[in-house]
Amino acid sequence: MSTPPLALFTDLTDLSIEPAKRILAEHGFQSEVLEVDASGVVATHQREAVALIVGYRQLTADLLAQFGSLGIIGTTSNGFDMIDLDHARERGIWVTNVGHAATEEVAVHTMSLILAAERHLGAMQHIAREGGWTTEVTLTPRRLSTLTLGIVGFGKIGQAVAELAKPFFASVIVHDPSQTGVLGEVTALPLGEVVTGSDVLSLHLPLTAETHHIIDAKALASMRPGATLVNVSRGELVDETALVEALDAERLSAACVDVLDTEPPSAQHPMRTHPRVLLTPHVAFLSSGSLTQYEETAALRIAEWHESGSPSEWVLRGAERSPMTKTLHNAHSKEQ
Repeated sequence: MSTPPLALFTDLTDLSIEPAKRILAEHGFQSEVLEVDASGVVATHQREAVALIVGYRQLTADLLAQFGSLGIIGTTSNGFDMIDLDHARERGIWVTNVGHAATEEVAVHTMSLILAAERHLGAMQHIAREGGWTTEVTLTPRRLSTLTLGIVGFGKIGQAVAELAKPFFASVIVHDPSQTGVLGEVTALPLGEVVTGSDVLSLHLPLTAETHHIIDAKALASMRPGATLVNVSRGELVDETALVEALDAERLSAACVDVLDTEPPSAQHPMRTHPRVLLTPHVAFLSSGSLTQYEETAALRIAEWHESGSPSEWVLRGAERSPMTKTLHNAHSKEQ
């Protein structure tokens, strides 16, 4: 009897790996947690792994090169910037992400941040807690129905945000690096037009070489005076130093942030205490439903790849498995 294929969890996060382990076992896999020594050397028997499920560990070319039979990597997030994609591409390794596991959660969190910032809920709550009332209020919220929401990145999450936002805002404009023309009921515009034309600008992009610091000092300076910036995607999309300077200068009214370029941030990080920042601790994805689905989705994509030759969804296309491999696997499964 042949040895079952091996899948490795590269790191343990706040997610339980048990649901994924059950799915992998049901499809004939054995699974373990990656063992790496202080020099970055993978345990000998684990180098035969055909699949990796990754949370936050950086999968560098040096690490990936130790897996001679690796065919697929599944992330437990929508992002995939922890993987050396050039190395994966050269070797024909598939890369998948969770896709839609937390689309609802992230969209709802985005709108929650926007509404809280625009209604100045933090400042209003502080006044009430300190014993003040209406006469102590010095901030006047803007009427949302007069404002324009700009969305940068119009995938599933960006589209969900647009649907939630339409009843509140006068208009919704979007930019997506990979799409042009009419997108659903909105028209895609150049990035510069969305940045300069938005009262509230919300980012929904993966982190790539092209999107790193897509909102830099120049972009921040071009935003409408008093605009609000929202980032629930990846901290590195925004130049944080430039953002703090824009907030200090009161060019922006607020920044709503769920992600930072270094996490967790130091206790002294300026975004923790800035009066114009509404900061949440990377929880936009969080719900009782999404926690299970994150690990399960990665395992299901690996099972699809092993049994049919390719996963049903991917962010990097790899080499398809031979139909003969599929036949052999099915025969092995029946033996068990």
